Amino acid sequence: MKLSVLFAALALVSASASWNAFAGEGHDHGDEGPVVAGGNGPQRQADGSVFLPKPAQRQIGVRTLVTEAGELPRTTALAGKVVMDPNAGGKVQAMVAGRLEAGPQGLPSVGQAVKKGDVLAYVSPSTDQIERSNQMAQLAELHAARALVEKRLARLKELADTVPRKEIEAAESDASAASGPAAPESAVPLLANASVDKTDIEVEGLLLEVLSDFQVTIPELGTITAVRRPLVLLTSNATRELSEAIKRRCLFLYIDYPDAQREKEILLSRVPEADEALATAIVEVIGRLRMMELKKAPSIAETIDWARTLVALQIGTLDAAAIDQTLGVILKHASDQARAIKELRLR
Repeated sequence: MKLSVLFAALALVSASASWNAFAGEGHDHGDEGPVVAGGNGPQRQADGSVFLPKPAQRQIGVRTLVTEAGELPRTTALAGKVVMDPNAGGKVQAMVAGRLEAGPQGLPSVGQAVKKGDVLAYVSPSTDQIERSNQMAQLAELHAARALVEKRLARLKELADTVPRKEIEAAESDASAASGPAAPESAVPLLANASVDKTDIEVEGLLLEVLSDFQVTIPELGTITAVRRPLVLLTSNATRELSEAIKRRCLFLYIDYPDAQREKEILLSRVPEADEALATAIVEVIGRLRMMELKKAPSIAETIDWARTLVALQIGTLDAAAIDQTLGVILKHASDQARAIKELRLR
């Protein structure tokens, strides 16, 4: 009985005693607890954020500043872009692509005030080898054309006794245009279209684009725009009515025949071989013809042609016989000639 009580007392003492068990060297049974971070180190929170105590903030240079509390307006993001004020600035775009070079006063700076007529910069066109070769070919063609014009003018001057004077003058004009100096930048180009009333109605559609936009659209080549805005001059002899669209784009100026004295001066300047008495008689007869109801009254060009014809035929006196023989120079319709013969009593 005493032995049983002794074993029970030993078992109770063993259960209540604290025993430390150590694993052998090189053995780990996973009984070690997690390493607890120091109180001054960063700590990961349950929501994923990191708590950084004050000592750690001071170590890495983080400073906390108190903000000013207040009511702030709500901001709204709008879809848009910033544009230039047209009253305070502008955009300059060259007509051709190329390299930008400084102007007389250097390249302009941002915000620099400029005025009309200032040269801001020069654009040197950039051309490739093919385009440069095409330009050289065109230049060679121009030189060849100028040589032909000069040869034609020299040939006409050799035949001055048999060739009409107006052909020589036309050749001289062509030669001067082919070899003359280029127009300065300040010169205004002139686009002249004579006798618009004698062209087809389709030409007026082309003129509408020229007069409104100063450009011509060619299907095979595209749109060709004038580098400098030209001064356009249209002439019409009123053989047919022009469209209202053309008239609306033009300033109308009616030019009547000159008076007798002015026409005589023009005649003597163009035909200096004619004597003054003959020129006076020619102008007088032309004036009487214009007062008749003719299909085509003689113009100043016909007056000059008539004077050259009389000089070539060595007719110094303009009598009825001379007028009858040369009437076809100034009147091109049979009905007009018949009326003139009747009114002037030539037969």
